[in-house]
Amino acid sequence: MVPAAVAMLRRVRASQLRMPQFLADAPGRCERLRVEIERTTDAAVLAGLWPRQVRPLLEEACDMLAAAATHGARLLSGPGKLAKLVGEADSALLLSGQQAEGAPLASLGPVAGLARLARGEIDRDTFARQYGHRSPHEAELSLPRPAEDPAWLDGQLAALRDTARDAEALLADQAAARAAAWERLARQDPGKAAAARKLIARWAPVARDREATRSELIRSAWVARTWVRRAGQLTGHGDDLFFLELQETFDLLRGDPGPLAKVPARRAAYQTYQALPPYPALIRGRFDPIRWAADPNRRSDYYDERAQAAKPDGTITGFPGAAGVVEGTVRVLRRPEDAVQLGDGEILVTTVTNIGWTPVFPRAAAVVTDVGAPLSHAAIVARELGIPAVVGCGNATMRLRSGDRVRVDGGNGTVEVLHQA
Repeated sequence: MVPAAVAMLRRVRASQLRMPQFLADAPGRCERLRVEIERTTDAAVLAGLWPRQVRPLLEEACDMLAAAATHGARLLSGPGKLAKLVGEADSALLLSGQQAEGAPLASLGPVAGLARLARGEIDRDTFARQYGHRSPHEAELSLPRPAEDPAWLDGQLAALRDTARDAEALLADQAAARAAAWERLARQDPGKAAAARKLIARWAPVARDREATRSELIRSAWVARTWVRRAGQLTGHGDDLFFLELQETFDLLRGDPGPLAKVPARRAAYQTYQALPPYPALIRGRFDPIRWAADPNRRSDYYDERAQAAKPDGTITGFPGAAGVVEGTVRVLRRPEDAVQLGDGEILVTTVTNIGWTPVFPRAAAVVTDVGAPLSHAAIVARELGIPAVVGCGNATMRLRSGDRVRVDGGNGTVEVLHQA
């Protein structure tokens, strides 16, 4: 194990040294490769692009994300240490603002880009080029990216016009509150303020790198999707190729139609499991996803086949995601595609969020998730926007219903039910 561990650490270190150049080059590299794929008219040439260019791009992007995550693992204690030093509320404020100083936080890219597009500062092509690879289902190669779907952008802009909560206004409010917190801390305890700045200076670049490398990995996945789509076009079998393994796709590109016989059964299985709720993050024992999905008392964070279902009390608990207390009306959403149902100032309750949910956050008074931790997407984005968040509640989507009135305490990680609809 020792030689393997040493080799892994050397690879991680080499990736960390190459990371700035990779992050600078990846957008243009991906765009050029997608254009080359789309212009390819020969099946053999397309097949050769995979081992020569597409696979090396994906492997390098994966190495970069692994390096960022490995480096970040050593600093995961930073937010906890900061909270002990200055308190939970001030900690959430001081950890926000990571989009400043010319190093944008990738999770906020789409929502900031939408605001700039709505004001006419950038055009649709620029938005698509910079942020069009990020989506709620960005790891699923068979689904279109926002850049491929003009209707997606139309819907987001319409929602932006209908909300009174502007993302950039929220960011400005949070910046003012953050500056006040620094001033207060420096006045009360200069030594503590210096220690807090040192903690954040070590933690912030790691958080940005992890977000940025994930974004470029997803951009690289868009290249892979483009390759599969082009293979479907050249062979005349379209989206069927998303149900083939890589070697089977190569066989089809060489003229062997045999793998296509496996597509109908695979498509049916995919549709069956796609209709199920997201699986628990932790599963212990034998797990039947269809039986679990039918259980009205199921939890979304973990499953234990030997556990007894506990009767819930009136308060839902989770991790403190972003500090603040707010009362409001619940809106339970299962999918980001249903986000149009979220009213201005309602409390978003969902299983888990990712980058595709980001444009929804400015409309929410608070965010509550079944799955997550203090460094999850929901916590990071809510903290940047100054929205209270409670994450990792386990079964909030099962215990709350749209129309319930609740009090969300992001600092203590609690959701108190005030009135049930």
